[in-house]
Amino acid sequence: MNKRVAVMDLGTNTFHLLITEGSIADHVILEHEHTAVRLGEGGINKGIIQPEPFARGLATMQQFKQLLNKHMVDCVRTIATSALRNAGNGQDFIRQVKELTGIQIEIIDGDTEAGLIYQGIKASGCLSASDTLIMDIGGGSVEFILGNNDGIIWKQSFEIGAARLMDKFHQTDPIPTASITQLNTYLEEKLIPLFEAVSNNKVDTLIGSSGAFETFTELIEKPKDPSFRLKDVRNYLFNTDELISITDNVIASSHQQRATNPAIIPVRVDMIVVASLITRFVMQRLNIANIAMSTYSLKEGVLAVELAH
Repeated sequence: MNKRVAVMDLGTNTFHLLITEGSIADHVILEHEHTAVRLGEGGINKGIIQPEPFARGLATMQQFKQLLNKHMVDCVRTIATSALRNAGNGQDFIRQVKELTGIQIEIIDGDTEAGLIYQGIKASGCLSASDTLIMDIGGGSVEFILGNNDGIIWKQSFEIGAARLMDKFHQTDPIPTASITQLNTYLEEKLIPLFEAVSNNKVDTLIGSSGAFETFTELIEKPKDPSFRLKDVRNYLFNTDELISITDNVIASSHQQRATNPAIIPVRVDMIVVASLITRFVMQRLNIANIAMSTYSLKEGVLAVELAH
């Protein structure tokens, strides 16, 4: 009998639900839902979940519960990351979800999160024997993992996610040059442990884990082929010039231009600007020219762990 596993990843911007059956190498996706809850809206750097996002989160969890019942899953893991980890009323949210749905939310620390992202990227088959830097840009935090097919060399989570950076630096649209300079100075200061880790290990490839990197992929591929479907892709290698060109365009764009671009999903319309800036900063600062994307991330990492049992 195949095991039915449900994984929920409750992020700062998006709540994901993945229900699968089978093994990690050969599994069938029965359900893949993602809802733009925007839990960090209006309070990400204040350490509080505001009433509206709180209510949206509860409503989404109730919808997810109906899907769990429909598919009669054997095993459920619900992981919460940066927003719930740092919110003063995060425990209150967890308690209310348990009361309403019976779902037990597990808050993981940044280190565990980075380890699970590594497992997800490994399961996607894009790691090799050479050392690679993995980057996962979330709404609340950004994880960096240095490793290869054999394991993790170094990992760290930084509380510099896209929602936090937007709240700090992207108040005017298009983002002013002065704000970009301030953002880069801030990253230079915050990412010192990353620079130290990479200086000891030669890295020539950066793998972006889902999220913003999926949007970059769609911005490049959709104009070439309107029938391009991200869900048919597990890994993607960027042409660096194309990536630089589309991130330049994103950084210079107005909200209206991004909102009317079919390649940018609504939850990413504004955060894609700071996500572009942090990606470009890391590429330039670490002098990395090979950039890839994996559609696998935290939830596939949790899935890999659960299906291995």
